[in-house]
Amino acid sequence: MSVPASEPSRATTHQLLATRWSPRSYNPAHELDEQTLNRILEAARWAPSAANSQPWRFLLARRGTAEHAALFGTLAEGNKLWAGDASVLILVAAQTTTPDGSAMPYSDYDTGQAVAHLSTQAHHDGLWTHQMGGFDRAAAAEVLGLPDGIAPLVVVAVGERAEAERLPDALAEREIAPRTRLPLDKLVLKPAAELVGASA
Repeated sequence: MSVPASEPSRATTHQLLATRWSPRSYNPAHELDEQTLNRILEAARWAPSAANSQPWRFLLARRGTAEHAALFGTLAEGNKLWAGDASVLILVAAQTTTPDGSAMPYSDYDTGQAVAHLSTQAHHDGLWTHQMGGFDRAAAAEVLGLPDGIAPLVVVAVGERAEAERLPDALAEREIAPRTRLPLDKLVLKPAAELVGASA
């Protein structure tokens, strides 16, 4: 199975990054072994964080378990069309306060970095991930019994990719559509004109 086409400029980036993407078609027979699962979590564990606070928290829900059924039930209907076939659903949450009740303002940002590490390691190990914001955060926290101060952020599907033809037609079309990104000149901000003039 090939990866959807991307702009030629992506060839200049590392292949782990250039070929990473977020499929929706997963092999429902694939089982994720404990060693590989631990390895992708280890990659997340070593992500950078503000003051080494390490605010990321993960709840693992393997396909076929009660935890999986509970977490799957909180997904948006569109995600339910495909996410149940992934080997594991991971609820990613962030600790938002310190033990003394102080706010941790960078917890969401740091947790995002941990998930980026997890996704890259998973891709290195021949797995595919898809991050989902479409789920009921309050319901997930309640049904899975998350402690106070732990805020759900995303659900990550992890597993072995399958053919796009397994998906409903509309999703299958999105599965094979070319990947696009904004050009760098739309992403790299320029300083205010008066600052540029002052430094000339």
